[in-house]
This record gives sequence, structure tokens and C-alpha cells, in this order.
Amino acid sequence: MLGVAVATAALLLAHSCAQADEAFIPNQGGGDLAIVDLASMTVAARLPLGGKPAGVAVAPDGARVYVTSPEGGFVSVIDARARRLERRLEAPGLPFGVAVSPDGRKIYVADMNGRDLTEIDPQSGASRKAEVGAVPSGVVLTPDGATIIVSARDDDALVLLDAATLTKRATIAVGRHPFGLAVDPAGLRAYAANVESDDLSVVDLKAQKLVATVKVGKRPYGVALAAGRVFVANQYGETVSVLDAQNLAPLAAIKVGEYPESVAASPDGAKVYVTNWFSNELWAIDAQSLKILGKTETGEGPRAFGAFVRGSDEAGHPRLETR
Repeated sequence: MLGVAVATAALLLAHSCAQADEAFIPNQGGGDLAIVDLASMTVAARLPLGGKPAGVAVAPDGARVYVTSPEGGFVSVIDARARRLERRLEAPGLPFGVAVSPDGRKIYVADMNGRDLTEIDPQSGASRKAEVGAVPSGVVLTPDGATIIVSARDDDALVLLDAATLTKRATIAVGRHPFGLAVDPAGLRAYAANVESDDLSVVDLKAQKLVATVKVGKRPYGVALAAGRVFVANQYGETVSVLDAQNLAPLAAIKVGEYPESVAASPDGAKVYVTNWFSNELWAIDAQSLKILGKTETGEGPRAFGAFVRGSDEAGHPRLETR
């Protein structure tokens, strides 16, 4: 009877461990990937990648994570459940921003050394390109997968592409040097953090036009949406600006670590996570109360540009635990 109780307790503990959300943090300075258990805010695993890893995207089903290495010219494919490097995909130029299609069958990689976005089939390696503009950086897709949005940094514009054909639908002028991007769950609005003009651009995707520009902190880099709010990481301000997503009214400026760069929300929208590049930390913020919930050291130079949070049960299967 005691043995059964112990076994049951072990199974419950394993199930509990498997339920934690995880953050996949490329450490550009350290050349590795830190996998952070977000329930305990501890690093659960670390994978060497090389090539100064920077951009990251978690597949919608949570099974794979894609990490760009700008100095290596490749994308690392991570088996998220096994927490291991599965393979590398060649990516042209200086691959930086990356996004995954909603069906998980394609990834899209921005070449910051050129003018192109590359679509890659992660299974076959087949690829095709689309010219988008000068220094493409951030990449996101609408929830239906029909439209790709790319920030053409040095053109001060967002470029909308038809995902099926990779043809250009629109080029929309925004602030100076747009970088991080986010799209609302309805696919109606895109948000761009403009590094050089210290503001946030809001684009109506149906009308294909700029509808608002809002001042935030100094050198905004990343942007995320949670709990009906917009969160913007301000590098030089060492803050996260919080805006009401409906009326864009400023709500708060949360003091965080040194040189905050990327920001991402938990799948349930209850928490927001921000990487701090100079202080080598990941911070957790309550999306409602805006209180700091915790922090952890990640490694040297956590960049994590993109969607770096994996939900606890996105694929409907428990993840493998490694020791």
C-alpha cells in the first residue's frame, strides 16, 4: 500500500513538474540557450548553440523551438520536450527575427544583412525568399496565418506579405527604426516598437494604415500583449511601458533590470516576462497588478528576440524531464 502511495505521489509530482510554462532564452554573449522553468524561475537546462544566438520562436504546438544564430548563418531546431538540439537549418545572411506559421509547417527568418525574408520548410529544408526592405528585423504572423508582418528597420516601415504567395500587400510608414512586433489575438492590429523615435506605432491591418503613435520610454525594443494591455521594453529607460490596448492610454512604467530587450506573455496572459541584456536576467511581472513576481539569472547577454515562452500543455502531452 505504501509503495502504491509513493508511486502515485511520484506520478503527481512528475505531472506537476511537466505543467510549468518554460522560457527559451538565447544568450547572445554566452552562445547558448537557457531553458527556464517559469514556475520556479530557475534554469532547468542549458544547450550550447554557437553563432551568437538572438532570435527565437516557439511553435504553436510547443513541440519545437527555433533559434537564429546571426553570426553562424543558421537556425537551431530545438526539441522542446526532450530539451535537446535536434538539427540546424541553413539561413542566408544574418538571420535575426524568426516566426512560425500557425500550422507549424513553415518558419520565416529575417536577414538583417540584406533585404529579404526567407520562408523555410523545417522538415525538408526547402526555402523561398521575398524582398521586404532595408534591414528586416522583427517578424510576426496574424493568427490565421494569412499575413506576415515584417519590420523593415532602415526603411522605417512595416511590410505586409501574403503568406501563401509571399507577395507584398502593403508597405506602411511607421516610426524610426521599427524592431519588435506584436499582433492582437483577433489579427486586427499590429504594434511596432520604434527604437530611434522612442514610440510605439499601431497599424490597422485591415485598412493597412497607421492609426496611432504613442510615446513610450527611451529606445523601445520589444513589445507584447497581455491582459488587455501593451507591454514595451525600453532599453535605455530600463523600464517596461504599459499601455491600455483599447485607448492606448499610459498606465505605468515598470522599473526592471539593465537594458531590457525582449518581452513575452504567458499563454494565459497572466504574466509578462522581460529579458535584461546587461544584467543577464529574466524578470516576471504580473500583468494585472504590474508587480514584479520574480527574477533569475539566465546567462550572458539574454537577447530572446521574439516569442520565447512555451505553454505548459500546448501539445497536450507531458514534456520529458531531464536531469
